[in-house]
Amino acid sequence: MNQKIDLTSQYLGLTLKTPIIASASPMHTDMEYLKTLEKAGIAAIVLPSLFQEQIDYAFEELDTLHHYHSAEASSYLPIDNIASGPYGVGPEAYLKLVETAKKTVSVPVIASLNGYTNSAWVEYAKLIQEAGADALELNIFSVPTNINISSQQIEDGYISIIANIRKHVDIPLAVKLSPYFTSMGNLAQRMIDAGANGLVLFNRIMSPDIDIQNLDITSRYSLSNMSEGLIALQWIGLLARRVNASLAASTGVDDYQQVVKYLLAGADTVMTTSALLRHGPNYVEALLDGLCMWLKARQQTDLKLMRGQMSWQKLKNNQAYERSHYIKLVGSFHPK
Repeated sequence: MNQKIDLTSQYLGLTLKTPIIASASPMHTDMEYLKTLEKAGIAAIVLPSLFQEQIDYAFEELDTLHHYHSAEASSYLPIDNIASGPYGVGPEAYLKLVETAKKTVSVPVIASLNGYTNSAWVEYAKLIQEAGADALELNIFSVPTNINISSQQIEDGYISIIANIRKHVDIPLAVKLSPYFTSMGNLAQRMIDAGANGLVLFNRIMSPDIDIQNLDITSRYSLSNMSEGLIALQWIGLLARRVNASLAASTGVDDYQQVVKYLLAGADTVMTTSALLRHGPNYVEALLDGLCMWLKARQQTDLKLMRGQMSWQKLKNNQAYERSHYIKLVGSFHPK
């Protein structure tokens, strides 16, 4: 990587040495993996999510214990083993993970909470802050199966979560959300007004499938591909320079071209997990080298000139982000 090119970036009020962040990954409980990421040039690391279901389960167990036993006995509750979750890290162990990661790497460590209601989020947000996390990412995700709940109620619930946590923690808050909202721009602004310092666009939705042989609901984890990033690219471009918050692009980042595209659209940082799982943690170097090569070819020495150059606000022909582009695209198809 050409050291003369300045890749310094700002995210959530944090100064980062590059714009590339390792988003939440099952590998981020491995301290040797984190060391390799840092050595390769990663700017910050998002830890795996602690899920609301794990927190709720732990609190239910505590309530049960307090109901049937003395307060002194509660200290013997093996909370480390309760609802250990997909990464083998339960609520209490998660705080230790934050502490250990902070001692292991010098880049910012961002904790992650994944849920959909207020519940015990506030309490654990405070504990995560005390454990030393540099920032907290709220991965808000729910499947609205209740057909009697309106979209307004769902959005109001999300705003309530952010506002509640903001009242109790001082560290920066990022909100990772899905693209499936009627008025994304308005919701983004409401989240910022409620206390979010940044937005991560977007969360990947893991949808179920149907096994037609065994008549069963199945699911499988798949890594993201470049085409999945187009909707995030669109909304980064639409929101850049129009909202007073950091914008992190997520999903579909597999090579440096996607990094360049997101930065041109106006992203402050670019997050990736799938590329690092496919190619290994040292792949960060390839992403950074490619970005530097692109800048050098245009005789640019830092990211200031190129960041947001292709955003909705910057472009004279910003209709490219709107309905006219859809009409043009549909009309351009010609069968062979």
